[in-house]
Amino acid sequence: MTKETNNRSYSSFAELAKAIGTTPAELRKQYLDKAIADTMRDEEAGTAATPDELAALARQAEIADMIAQDSVLDSFTEAFGDVTALSILDMGGERQELDMPEPAEAQAECHAIINTIFDLFRDTRLEPSAQAIAWGIVNSFHYEAEKLAREEDTLCRDLKDRIEQDDRSEIYATEMEDLQVRAQTKMEQRAAIECMRDYAANCYRSQTGRPWSTARGSRVSSVTTASQIASADFLKARATAMREKRNPTGPLVVFSGGQEWHDYQQLYARLDQIKARIPNMTLCTTGQRKGCDAIAAAWAAQAGVPIVTFAPNAQRFGKSAGFKRNDQLVSLRPVEAIICQGTGIQSHLLDELKDAGVPTHAFRYDAQAPMSADAKRQNWG
Repeated sequence: MTKETNNRSYSSFAELAKAIGTTPAELRKQYLDKAIADTMRDEEAGTAATPDELAALARQAEIADMIAQDSVLDSFTEAFGDVTALSILDMGGERQELDMPEPAEAQAECHAIINTIFDLFRDTRLEPSAQAIAWGIVNSFHYEAEKLAREEDTLCRDLKDRIEQDDRSEIYATEMEDLQVRAQTKMEQRAAIECMRDYAANCYRSQTGRPWSTARGSRVSSVTTASQIASADFLKARATAMREKRNPTGPLVVFSGGQEWHDYQQLYARLDQIKARIPNMTLCTTGQRKGCDAIAAAWAAQAGVPIVTFAPNAQRFGKSAGFKRNDQLVSLRPVEAIICQGTGIQSHLLDELKDAGVPTHAFRYDAQAPMSADAKRQNWG
């Protein structure tokens, strides 16, 4: 039995504003009125606001904008708002009622973390470093998400082992409940960090004109759903969700291209068109970490499309690994494909897809839009 709490979850800040008897517009007006009053007070007193106070006021205004526009992304609402009442953070720890950060605040601060670096360094001699530092920030979110995912896997394996034990003692039941709460907590932590990683990656792309891609490993994003009551049900639901993420069942769309590519807008536009026709599509890429495949991975994260990578097995097939991988992709019977000019591997895949009768969109390297000056400067930096 959990004790009652005054904490409640709201699906939007409009609901929160309504619950406290204030409209979103009134909330924003309160922020602005406070800013004006504080400024007048400081002028009369002959004192100026400190940088920290100015920064806090700016953050309040940005969050107020989100409240007024009710523009909190669904991913933040789900990852930060839909969590269980109790949590256990450490092994042997006590159950605690710990809230998540507010979705709008998490989104606003995540936006500020990346954009502030570019705003601070822009038009200075430090500008070439902005991209590297911002990339590292996004990668830190990714590294932490991977660590939490490994810890979550370990806890769920332990929980599965406990379920198989035939023990009806009270101590066993208590340990089972605590282990499930720990696994649930870890899953919610991982989902929140993944959500911030994906949003930070989108901010990075908007600032640099190129998608963020991982240094290693794969990106599989998710958001947590309502808590599971029975341990067996919890594990079954998690296994089903993980299976769908790793082996999606929707119609397959193949994507492949060279490692040197800058015009992501034309690829995003075509992918958007395909998704409009095939809402439940699954994107299959050739697993490269930069260029076209990285652009496709960034689009998939933004569009909420499952992505499966097919890297060539060089250890088994040697120099023919890329062609074997192409055969595998065609054998999956994709419903559509996008191929960008690259090496002979892409040319071979394009021919194979056409021979198989797969509708294919081909993009030439020289048909790209000119690279922007900012992108060129980042490349030279």
